[in-house]
Amino acid sequence: MKESLKPLFTPWKIGNCEIKNRVVLTSMGGTNLLGWMEINHFDKAGAEFIMEVAKNNCGLVLPGCQPVYNPMFGQWLYKKDSMFRDLAKWMPEFHKTGAKLFVQLTAGFGRSFTISSMMEMLYTTPVVNVISKPFMNLDKITATASPAPNRWSDKVPSRALTVDEIHEYVKAFGLSAKKLKEAGVDGVEVHAVHEGYLLDQFTLDYVNKRTDEYGGSFENKYRFAVEIVQEIKKQCGDDFPVSLRYSVVSKTKGLRQGALPGEEYTEVGRDMAESERAAKYLQDAGYDMLNCDNGTYDAWYWAHPPIYMPENCNLEDVEHLKGFVDIPVVCAGRLDPEVAAKSIEEGKLDGAGFARPFLADREWVTKLMNDKEEDIRPCILCHNGCFNMCHYEGVPNDQSLGDSLHLARCAVNAETMQTEKHYIKKTSSPKKVIIIGGGIGGMEAARVLKLRGHEPVIYEASDKLGGTFIPASAESYKGKLRELLSWYRTQMDKLGIEIHLNTRVEDLSQFGGLDIIVATGSKAKIFKSIPGWEKLVEACDFLNGKEVGENVAVIGGGLTGCEIAYELSLQGKQVSIVEMKNDLVAQTGVCLANSSYLREYFALNKVPVYLNNKLKEVKDGEIVIVDNNGKETTIKCDSVISSLGYVSNPLCTEGGKVKLVGDCREVGNLRTVIWRAYEVAMKI
Repeated sequence: MKESLKPLFTPWKIGNCEIKNRVVLTSMGGTNLLGWMEINHFDKAGAEFIMEVAKNNCGLVLPGCQPVYNPMFGQWLYKKDSMFRDLAKWMPEFHKTGAKLFVQLTAGFGRSFTISSMMEMLYTTPVVNVISKPFMNLDKITATASPAPNRWSDKVPSRALTVDEIHEYVKAFGLSAKKLKEAGVDGVEVHAVHEGYLLDQFTLDYVNKRTDEYGGSFENKYRFAVEIVQEIKKQCGDDFPVSLRYSVVSKTKGLRQGALPGEEYTEVGRDMAESERAAKYLQDAGYDMLNCDNGTYDAWYWAHPPIYMPENCNLEDVEHLKGFVDIPVVCAGRLDPEVAAKSIEEGKLDGAGFARPFLADREWVTKLMNDKEEDIRPCILCHNGCFNMCHYEGVPNDQSLGDSLHLARCAVNAETMQTEKHYIKKTSSPKKVIIIGGGIGGMEAARVLKLRGHEPVIYEASDKLGGTFIPASAESYKGKLRELLSWYRTQMDKLGIEIHLNTRVEDLSQFGGLDIIVATGSKAKIFKSIPGWEKLVEACDFLNGKEVGENVAVIGGGLTGCEIAYELSLQGKQVSIVEMKNDLVAQTGVCLANSSYLREYFALNKVPVYLNNKLKEVKDGEIVIVDNNGKETTIKCDSVISSLGYVSNPLCTEGGKVKLVGDCREVGNLRTVIWRAYEVAMKI
């Protein structure tokens, strides 16, 4: 182990509970021990994930949050004894790992509850609203401190919780914590005066307009959170540790308006001065630890940092807060282990919180300890598998039901939270398998085939492995994507996979009788009907190094076009974006944390955005665009980058022993490429 990492692996205490090291798995919805959006039960998939993390040297493990009142089916968590008995049977095996387990309990989501189009229909259709209440009572699920608009939808507003309802929640926290303590759990974490969830909404002036004992004064705003910890201590005793998930600063300008790093703004939520006071107040109320980051759902990119956010984006604020409390403080949010270790060594931090890295690689801590960092499969902060709640103009949460019910899967690791579907099964009939294309899809297929005992052989037309992922990872801020590409190339080498570079395959007949996987990717759409189309610079050509001028128009928004425009802006170039839809990122699968950052960045930096417009003509030094009403606009520019999408580019059709994976089958994202490649390789 590197000397610089050793402070991460020193013991510490939360109350009287000793933790073997400073690595904390912070809670993620979907990794729950007692079920997620379903009838509460002891969840074997969640337990398997939690156990693997614990076996791989995580000190403190927090499973996914458990609503004390389940938003689905209206169940109170403490009322189902059978699952607590199942948990009690499992805990001794967990404790053999040497890790400690805190279960996170939540009061709920309030106005942050993710509303889908289906939920809008349930709420706005009177008869259906009544019928649906026994299994989805949106009026109760979305209730908050004061009447407020939902983060995702204007059609499902939030009402105010009654005092009686608040008291019922407080009671439920105490009784649920007692059941968990009796089951052998080491502590609980209260979710959350954090991220703009329900308890946090009570503390935020822009949401809480109450005039009763739960609003107005500082003490009243924090009363709900204080009463919860007091009730837990009453039920469980003062020596039972209670952590609080806590956002230091809200980083919020208003409803649905976040504040970007470095932006000058007026805070409408909790500023640092209030946070210094609140942290001490919550400590004195009985909380034994603060598990910290920043942000709200209105500034979601702080709590769920996309690739555009700086590394260690919350650390400075958390270190500052530690000076105002005597209890341990943990920081989470795009944290670098070595930076965290240095902070711990200097006494500025007590624990280092990580979440999504465990989804990408449950063994990453063990590999870090054993100096095998090159074998750590990196999280690329994409949210495609774990948290892809997307939102765009006119559409609330546009997420598939399967993704809503199964959070905490991973785009880069097909096995995470779905091992019943994706697992390595050794073959009894080893075969030579031909793979045409050495991009991510081809390499993932080769990796799985080799682990199963087959003999994959990759043929790649270019001089290096990576395919379109090479330009996709080229922007300056995409270091994590380049780490993933490096990981795949390293695995090909370590697994001893036969690779033929600079070898273009045109005819599959030479491989007669062998299984063949085709992973030849996609090709850019070209609109030759647009006058001057030959002057366009294709997106991948730009990303591969083609020079552009100082004033650039990007044709096509979406994630690819916006990320190119973001890169150009970071380079100091003048950039404008032309998008035919009514939203810059009207794209399923792109998490709101990612898309809202980009939208707000362009707004803050006054990047011209032309929505509902199409490219009409490319001229020397300018382009002509036309909107939905036929109005033409001329934009001066030196270069024009085309990001108009891609079409599949298969070498052949699928059938028999020939299988297609990746974008050559259907243009998607990294998740669809990796998962499909894994599944095809499993079946050979």
